[in-house]
Amino acid sequence: MLLWQFISLIVAIDKDFRVMYTMAMYTQFFNLKEKPFNITVDPNFLYFSKTHREALSHLTYGITEKKGFIAITGEVGAGKTTLCKAFLSQFTDKAKTAFIFNPMLSGQQLLEAIIEDFGLTPEKKNKINLFRQLNRFLISESVKGYNIFVIIDEAQNMKESLLEELRMLSNLETDKEKLFQIVLVGQPQLREKLNSPNLLQLRQRIAVKFHLLPLEKDEVREYIHHRLKVAGSSGDVEFTPNALEKIYMFTNGTPRLINLICDRALLHGYVRETKTIDEDIINKSISEIQ
Repeated sequence: MLLWQFISLIVAIDKDFRVMYTMAMYTQFFNLKEKPFNITVDPNFLYFSKTHREALSHLTYGITEKKGFIAITGEVGAGKTTLCKAFLSQFTDKAKTAFIFNPMLSGQQLLEAIIEDFGLTPEKKNKINLFRQLNRFLISESVKGYNIFVIIDEAQNMKESLLEELRMLSNLETDKEKLFQIVLVGQPQLREKLNSPNLLQLRQRIAVKFHLLPLEKDEVREYIHHRLKVAGSSGDVEFTPNALEKIYMFTNGTPRLINLICDRALLHGYVRETKTIDEDIINKSISEIQ
């Protein structure tokens, strides 16, 4: 390794260490058990805004009433995946579920992924055998009284041909009800894709649709306080009204962007040794993100 490469590596490691150390210190400074504004998917931090409650109601209705296809859409960072994970936690004892995070698969790969996520080992790997294995599993678990459903995240990335294969899968049913439900979760492009003339039959089978909206202005304050409380805050961290206004103006109520700004803002608050997050700190945080 060249000397300059070695020096660059040492500098990078030192920088990462200092960032990690500073992050750890800021949680101590604010008396927090953990970082409140991580952008990782953690259902424990889910804030049920008006639109999230409505989305959860649509999901619950579609699954419990066995409506077949359900479509949940929303902008990037709106909290779709977090909502689905929180929804799954409600069905731990009375459902069999599969969660597919990568929908950019072939038809056979998708079948294998669903079967594996149900906890099975795919049999002879061809579509006919996989289809039969899935059908046997669905019938067996349905008889036991389980509610069975598959959630497919980032569904806007699926090819039309794969969406059509999903429609064919939904033909697995008894005389009275569908054997399992399929939840398509994706960005607004999913709605555009489903409007394709080639997917008319699939579109007609989607009985439940909901579009997840950003947080409203007054909900941004509640969202921030909620996440701080879950992280262990006793209420001594204060975001000023002007700071909250600035956060809403920049994020338009998108949870992921709020997390990015607030995480950076707490870091600046620690560096300045203040627990009051004002407009100046938010402006600095926004400029760094941009």
